[in-house]
Amino acid sequence: MPGDLERIRKLSRRRDLVGCDEMSAANALQVATFLLVVTLLVKPVGAYLEQVFERRHTILDWLLVPLERLIHQLVGVCPEREMDWRHYSLGFGIFSLVNVVLLYLALRWQAWLPWFFPDSMTTPMTSDLAANTAVSFVTTTTWQAYGGETTMSYFSQLLLAGENFLAGAAGLAVGIAFIRGYAREQTTGIGNFWADLIRAILWVLLPVSVVGSLFLTWQGVPMNFLPYSIVHTVEGGTQTIAQGPVATLEFIKNLGTNGGGFFNANGAHPFENPTALTNFIELLAIVVIPAAFTHTFGRMTGRTRDGWVIFWTMTALFVAGLLVCGWAEGRVHPSFAHEISGGNMEGKEVRFGVGGSVLAAVVTSNGATGSYNAMHDSFQPLGVLVPLLNMLLGEIVYGGLGSGFYSMIFVVLMALFIGGLMVGRSPEHIGQRLGPPEMKIIVAYTLLGPCTVLLLTALAVVTEAGRAGLTTNTGPHGFTEILYAYASALANNGQTMAGLSANSVFYNLTTIIAMLVGRYGLAVLALALAGRFAGVSRRPPSPGSVPSDGVLFGVLLGATALLVGAMSFLPALALGPILEHFCMRM
Repeated sequence: MPGDLERIRKLSRRRDLVGCDEMSAANALQVATFLLVVTLLVKPVGAYLEQVFERRHTILDWLLVPLERLIHQLVGVCPEREMDWRHYSLGFGIFSLVNVVLLYLALRWQAWLPWFFPDSMTTPMTSDLAANTAVSFVTTTTWQAYGGETTMSYFSQLLLAGENFLAGAAGLAVGIAFIRGYAREQTTGIGNFWADLIRAILWVLLPVSVVGSLFLTWQGVPMNFLPYSIVHTVEGGTQTIAQGPVATLEFIKNLGTNGGGFFNANGAHPFENPTALTNFIELLAIVVIPAAFTHTFGRMTGRTRDGWVIFWTMTALFVAGLLVCGWAEGRVHPSFAHEISGGNMEGKEVRFGVGGSVLAAVVTSNGATGSYNAMHDSFQPLGVLVPLLNMLLGEIVYGGLGSGFYSMIFVVLMALFIGGLMVGRSPEHIGQRLGPPEMKIIVAYTLLGPCTVLLLTALAVVTEAGRAGLTTNTGPHGFTEILYAYASALANNGQTMAGLSANSVFYNLTTIIAMLVGRYGLAVLALALAGRFAGVSRRPPSPGSVPSDGVLFGVLLGATALLVGAMSFLPALALGPILEHFCMRM
């Protein structure tokens, strides 16, 4: 009867609303718990990092100091021999170059190395793909234009896991050297790269990864060296189930802010990320150390309040991104608004839902970690705008190991310069005056990223080779896919929108350019600024300086980050996700 049908519809709508309210409450609780855990860990982890790299006593010294001395003797490292910023940059570059060459050769020769199963390796490792993969793992980008389970042998996967340790430790060392230069005065030394690298591996990445990998194994992540299993389906066919030493790679890819997945589906694969608990812990592994850098900075410079202001500004931007992305993904295409409830679940795992997928998207796009657990190509236009903008801003919200923090410090210096111009005060930070040489470095750092991303995106759009990667999408969505790819490569993030076919000579080579600029171009400028600050005398803040340890400066800092990002990328964003959003509603 018509009346009965109407009552059924009303009851159905009521149940949908109750379900949405329960889901929203669960998502809010998940986010609140995540932020609470991160905030509680910032101080102890930040203090631990300061103790490790300032060579103070830690609880692991009894075990690791003898091992460190042995390694120093074997490789000829003298930790007391300080480097200036040029030699530190040179050590960083040489170490990375050697790793690229060795990894490239290993990937090209993997058929002659152990644990190679030719029946399963269906995607060939061409020379351009091997070069792209080697550079991407050494730069912590882990841009994967291949399917891990169909391209890599177990031996190659273990090599990539080892590179996650080495590349993550190198980035951590550069971040600490940057803080040292900030904290010191009247010296040329900012530390010893090789000593910092060894400490980063032994005291930070290795012990945490061992515990984390054991946890993932307990939760069901495979850890074996068995050949792929062939099973028979109920329809009478066969299916290949990939497995292997997954737990070894999985935790360090997040802790080292790398993100390369053992499987093509990355964190969406149940063997990499089987439960909501593993999803939560893996996201914590991405965020905690970069967030703790703010407290390490405060301790090493003697200005803990400044460190907390930076942390809370990062957190405010993080929450803003969550709100926008969550709002966008909590809705569906207007054409299906009356048929579908519960938000946009296309491309998402049911075990994570909209809340877990949005949290992962915001965390990974801010944390230089491409370990996504949902297909961002299926996000709503404004939903994908958030991770894209996070990468374009330089991943200043927590960020990668070291790189996120010094990117944020450059925004701090820009904010102080702009604030000083507005109120007629001296541009200086923690006793360091910003003169013309420092401002030139800051401007070069600020412009290098946008110039690289926009030029490469323009090249891809106007060339046949670039447009050939758009296999399924054109128009604003296709433009967004291309922009997203180069933003991800420059940010050393590695996540991609799956609609772009990136395994071609054009994209393999052009993304290498973006990855190298994002890793070494920006790091060298950061070390140059650190060396400049270390060589001059610090002076007490003058009455004319802009205070950087209060709420007002936090507001100025967040506004500056958004302003610089808008000035650099708003036209490109208007041609991509913003235009697509309005086209959907026409």
